[in-house]
Amino acid sequence: MSLPYLKEAIQNNDSEKLIRYVRLHFGDGNEEAGRKEIDKSWIEALKLLVDSPPTDREFILNTLETKDPETLAHLYFHLHFHLIKESGEWIHDGNL
Repeated sequence: MSLPYLKEAIQNNDSEKLIRYVRLHFGDGNEEAGRKEIDKSWIEALKLLVDSPPTDREFILNTLETKDPETLAHLYFHLHFHLIKESGEWIHDGNL
């Protein structure tokens, strides 16, 4: 899947194509493996927050309010990969 494929999907507001791309990308070509990769990051985040530990919410809210959407999107991917690594079941090379 190419950049023109993604741009066309965005232009047509085709969420299914975008989701399929993400699953295939995260799963190294296997959509089911990609779904599991996405789930791993959610599970790791939930494990950390289930007891409602104190967090630096001011930092989080300030970051969301002051950073541009592109930076936040990049942050999202870094956080996603970080949480998958924490799961101990890392299948990627770690490069964005």
